[in-house]
Amino acid sequence: MRNVERYPVEGPNALWQVYRTVSRFKSVRNFIFIQLARYCPSLPVKNWIYRNILGMKVGRHTSFALMVMVDVFFPERISIGDNSIIGYNSTLLTHEYLIKEYRLGDIRIGSHVMIGANVTILPGVTIGDGAVVAAGSVVHKDVGAGQFVGGNPMQVIERRSE
Repeated sequence: MRNVERYPVEGPNALWQVYRTVSRFKSVRNFIFIQLARYCPSLPVKNWIYRNILGMKVGRHTSFALMVMVDVFFPERISIGDNSIIGYNSTLLTHEYLIKEYRLGDIRIGSHVMIGANVTILPGVTIGDGAVVAAGSVVHKDVGAGQFVGGNPMQVIERRSE
């Protein structure tokens, strides 16, 4: 199971109550800067936005491809090691708003990790150093160091030696 914090809600579904969880100002500010970073061609500028405005922990020489979508409400819960690549149009979610609860969980991505295009990483997931996630995968559980995983549901394809 993923490492998430669960918060029950009363009344309408949790998404209707989102602004009890996170301020409107923070949401709008984050949305604007995430959209700028998604289209920015400069990797150093993207990383500066992620680190200094959104509060993410981003390692040296980490690369975010075009159109990567980081969590709008809680980007500060994302940490990525050195020399990793987050592929085109991937999504990193640190929240889930459900009918009767919402969940929050950190995303931890190690160093030298390759995330393929169109990957979705769910809250509470840790991806170990040197792992590879195939394009189009949904990462719903932890990925060990050096593993090659892919698919939906995600499965271990190969364990590589370091």
